[in-house]
Formats: sequence, C-alpha cells, structure tokens
Amino acid sequence: MPVLDFSTARQADGCFNPDFIDTLRAASHQVGFFQLTGFGAAEGQTQELLQTMEAFFNLPLAERLKLDNRTSAQFRGYTRLGKEMTQGRADSREQIDYGPARDKLDSYPQERPYLNLQGPNQWPDAFPELERVAMAWAELMSRVGAELLAAISVSLGLPENHFEAPFQHSPAWMGKLVHYVGGQVPEAGSQGVGLHADYGFVTLLLQDEVGGLEVQPYGQEDWIPVEPIPGALVVNLGEMLEVATNGYLMATIHRVTAPPAGVDRYSVPFFWSPRLDAVIDTVPLPPELAAQARGVSDDPTNPMLSSYGANVLKGWLRAHPETAAIHYPDLAT
Repeated sequence: MPVLDFSTARQADGCFNPDFIDTLRAASHQVGFFQLTGFGAAEGQTQELLQTMEAFFNLPLAERLKLDNRTSAQFRGYTRLGKEMTQGRADSREQIDYGPARDKLDSYPQERPYLNLQGPNQWPDAFPELERVAMAWAELMSRVGAELLAAISVSLGLPENHFEAPFQHSPAWMGKLVHYVGGQVPEAGSQGVGLHADYGFVTLLLQDEVGGLEVQPYGQEDWIPVEPIPGALVVNLGEMLEVATNGYLMATIHRVTAPPAGVDRYSVPFFWSPRLDAVIDTVPLPPELAAQARGVSDDPTNPMLSSYGANVLKGWLRAHPETAAIHYPDLAT
C-alpha cells in the first residue's frame, strides 16, 4: 500500500512536485488506494475526534435515537446498529452521517429527486462537542480533498483546476462517524461493511488502530489489508473519477471485516464530492494514458452514473431501505 507525504506535494515555487505526481499517478492507477501523511491536521486533532466519537457512541441508545436518520429525507443523523445495508446484507456498525448544513429546497424538478438531499444535519444538543470536532474535520478534509484532486488532475496531464467547476458554490461532501461492533449483529456475520466502491471523487478515511479494512485492486482476486498508520489518511478514488477517466483511474472495491466480539473500531470516512447537480464528462487523457484505460466497471445491478446526485441517491436508497421507504416511496425497492 503506497504511502505519500502530502507536505511534499508542492515545490517552493508553488508548482506540484514531479516526483509526488509520478508516485500519485502510479498509486491511483495501479492500486486505487494509498495512505497520506503530512496533510495538515492540528496537533491532537485526530485523537480528539476519535475520542469524542467514542464518547457519543457510549451515550444511552435513547440519546442517540434523538438523531434517528429515519426522520431525515437527507439520510442525515444516526443509523442504528445493523440498519445500514451493503449488498443486501446488514453491516456491523452504527454511525452518524452528516454533510454541508444548508436549507432544504422548497421544491425541485420531479426528474431530479436527488436535489432533495440538500438539507440540515442532526447533532445532539446536549453534546455540542461532536458537531464542533466533526465540522472542523470536514473543513480540513475539504481543503485536502480539493488540493488532492488538483494533484490528480495534473497527474492526468490536465490543468490543476480541471475539476474545480463541479465543486464551486455548493459541493455535496459527505462525512460519517462510524462505530464498528463485533458479535452483536448475527445476520451480518463477519461483515463490518460489505464490498463496495464509493460514489464520489475522493474518499479520505481516518481509522483507528484496530484494522479490518481490505481492498481488492483491479484484476486481483486476493484481498489486501490496509494496515493502520497512526494519524494517516487512507485515500481511495470514487466512481466519478472512474467514469471521468474511462477506467484509467478505478473506484477500487473494498470492505471492512467486523472486529472480534468485545472490540470496538472507529473510523471517519469523508467523501469529497461535487454539487448534487454536477454531471461529469469524460476527460481528454494523453494518448499514453488513454491507451491504459480499462473502461468503466460493468455491473448491471449497480451501473455507474455520470450524474453525481443520481449516483449517490441510488446508493443511499439501497443502503438505508427504511429511510428510503419513508421519504422516497416511489423510488425505494
């Protein structure tokens, strides 16, 4: 698993470091996953975030359920243990989902139901520390995501601002605060979260030291464990970049094995994603890169869509069937 030092990404003149760009291109194309150090977290920030999460998930269930995501058409708030689904099977985790805090739209075109995903978050009034640390983390990750996407653009032979337009004004980033619990969801078995690819552009994951994340790079049958590096981010690419590059960059399949019974695992995935109304066109790759493009993954049961909003709504309807049935009865399956 490649490890990149983000503090070396740019040279003194402000241009990207060619060695960093070459390493990034190789990691992104060949594996689709890497770890990132030197990304600018404040001293103690990662530890404070993980400790604050742990304190929240130790609150009584009645307190957590005050944020029940079944009340949110935006799929925001608290998901009960075992109630998010991957590949039709329960995951061994509970979590908080959050995003940019914006007003709901009063109306939207019927053919674009994904615009209804804009809206407010749900946070515990009696535990304001959680919102504070989570939103501070999202602010940092937004900067890292934008800078990393600029570097990826350069690695593809494009101007560093190539992907800026779909993110302008109202990027629809997503954050999760996740608690994996072993042995308490019998129907999940060993599944912490089932095999899947991510919806957006870039995923930035902070994980604790328990481990369990595994990846399956393109063309391989074996699963590779992603060993935790304290304070590092695990980075993987989402379906929007696979669509944009015709598979030169891949949304690599990954999964999490549930921890043993009695062991807790905490992780903080952040999905740097464009506006809900963004439609991503194929990028003009240099001939030598275009020749290595593998095409977009062909899965008739889960097609990749060039519309970000449609792609993410498709995923959430499947992952949260109870919430989907309440707020999107005409779309739920």
